[in-house]
Amino acid sequence: MSLHALDVIGVRVEMPSNQPIVLLKEIGGSRYLPIWVGAVEATSIAFAQQGVKPPRPLTHDLIKDLLESLDAKIDSIQITEIKEGVFYSSINFAGGRNVSARPSDAIALALRTGTPIFGSEELLAEAGIEIPDQSEDEVERFKEFLEGINPEDFQP
Repeated sequence: MSLHALDVIGVRVEMPSNQPIVLLKEIGGSRYLPIWVGAVEATSIAFAQQGVKPPRPLTHDLIKDLLESLDAKIDSIQITEIKEGVFYSSINFAGGRNVSARPSDAIALALRTGTPIFGSEELLAEAGIEIPDQSEDEVERFKEFLEGINPEDFQP
């Protein structure tokens, strides 16, 4: 299976549904992968991207702390497939173990631990959106939007 490294571009709210999405981009490619996520997970991802440290650990901070205390090392996150509109992923540990996870949780954890994120060629072919290079201004507008958004914007 051919894997492609993905970078988290950011989180935004899709209109008119008011549903948060996390947008990933194929590193060295032109495909983007939008994944709809819950408001809590969107907030957690946005916090991690903005370097926000809450006064008490959020769930993903707690998981990171637990893994560190157990000396468990995450090697990679892999977004594995989409079935009936639902994305699936795995958290892959050193030593070959892996755990199934929702992509939003896996992404939030990856951002906190510096873990690389991958997607398969099959997944990107099925669910990826190709944005040619001439659309760089659109990507820049999206990045500007992300810089102006606050995690509180995702609270229900």
